[in-house]
Amino acid sequence: MKEFKLPDVGEGLTEAEIVRWHVKAGDPVKVNQIIVEIETAKAVVELPCPFEGVVAALMADEGEVVDVGRPIISVDDGTGPPPAPAPAADRAEALGDDMVPTPPAEVRQPVLVGYGVKPGTAKRRPRKPVSPGGTPGTSGTPSGAARPGEGAPTPPTPPAGTEPVTRAPETVPSGVHGPGVNGPGVNGPGAGPAPSSGSVAVLAKPPVRKLARDLGVDLTSLVGTGPHGSITRDDVQAALASGNDVQAAPARSQVSAATWEGEDEERIPVKGVRKATAQAMVASAFTAPHVTEFLQVDVTATMDAVQRLRGLPDFAEVKVSPLLMVAKAVLVAARRHPMINSAWDEARQEIVVKHRVNLGIAAATPRGLLVPNVKDAHRLSLPDLAGALGALAETARAGRTQPADMAGGTITITNVGVFGVDAGTPILNPGESAILAFGQVREMPWVVDGQVVPRRVCTLALSFDHRVVDGQLGSLFLRDVGAMLEDPLRMLAWG
Repeated sequence: MKEFKLPDVGEGLTEAEIVRWHVKAGDPVKVNQIIVEIETAKAVVELPCPFEGVVAALMADEGEVVDVGRPIISVDDGTGPPPAPAPAADRAEALGDDMVPTPPAEVRQPVLVGYGVKPGTAKRRPRKPVSPGGTPGTSGTPSGAARPGEGAPTPPTPPAGTEPVTRAPETVPSGVHGPGVNGPGVNGPGAGPAPSSGSVAVLAKPPVRKLARDLGVDLTSLVGTGPHGSITRDDVQAALASGNDVQAAPARSQVSAATWEGEDEERIPVKGVRKATAQAMVASAFTAPHVTEFLQVDVTATMDAVQRLRGLPDFAEVKVSPLLMVAKAVLVAARRHPMINSAWDEARQEIVVKHRVNLGIAAATPRGLLVPNVKDAHRLSLPDLAGALGALAETARAGRTQPADMAGGTITITNVGVFGVDAGTPILNPGESAILAFGQVREMPWVVDGQVVPRRVCTLALSFDHRVVDGQLGSLFLRDVGAMLEDPLRMLAWG
């Protein structure tokens, strides 16, 4: 029997959250088979199994935060007896309020290796039924209706760890996810009227409900493929891919009307990527003296160039967007002004000028802000750069960005224009000296050859570390980027 302890998959990480198990007790596993997905402070990572054998027990639940070095799974490889069970006190945190420990059941000797019944460590206490009036402790069975054991089949017991979500389309607007609806407070205080007897319960585990809420997926519109018809993560992601009742995930600052009618407040645990981002932004804002400069640019020629590139065979398999042109302009300008692509070494009191550009692209994902970077972006041709940016965005949206993809960045672009924002004052990514915000492109009156004409204009905002980049260098870099976007031919002349 061997135990697999949670490894440090990043640089100095101390904990990780169990997102999804790919195996269960009794399943055979092979070496390097993916067994679990974990979320660290940097990314969602898939962990392979280092042993071959049969899964004896999962020692951490989905949604549980586990310290590095703690065993998370035991595998029976036929080399020894199983490990002694952990004391009850050590498992207290892992058991929820509705979980009660039970004595281990008698183990049945399997006929074949890897088969047989595995003893459970915990089971779910039956939930108290709720009456149509919303009073706990009553049966909730309509008058005259058959009760279990009185001629009606007994409904199946939900799988452990799932909680019912009630479908009530006549009273709850589709897509609303507030307390009492697909979230905390179901059938509890502030949940509103109880569903009618004709409503259908939808089963989903808490991590699945959170994923659906973040992605804007209505659980009541899905058909579960899990045990007893429960909704799984794959069901939610499949609905997102097909566009079935999917809405844009609401920002945390926007609260629906249903939330205001329910509980007074909502608390969101700060962990994983969101926690790491908050710590990094605070450290950057209060360590590096930020300066931000703004420049309005006529990008009509750039937008025309984007349309022409989309028609070229070399770009048939990649996405061509204005961001591609901005990225190319930043790379050319960084070559003309190398100090912009540098970092401040506080320990050695030195400025480290980087001779390679790992171009970071800030990406907003359901898990929070990620900044993966394109390695050696300065060496890529324009079609290769377009392909790299597309792959980076697709990986980030799918939640598959690895810690290595976010390490080693040298300069960053954040595209706030996709949200309809003109400009902002971006905070430096830690370890970098400059970040460029690219605002929305819109038609504005512009003076050309003494005449006011409509042109497509955007605003560029450059924040830089004033310890490394002085006002002259920052201004020259920003001026060059703007000049190349006004006339893309300058990229050929300067590049």
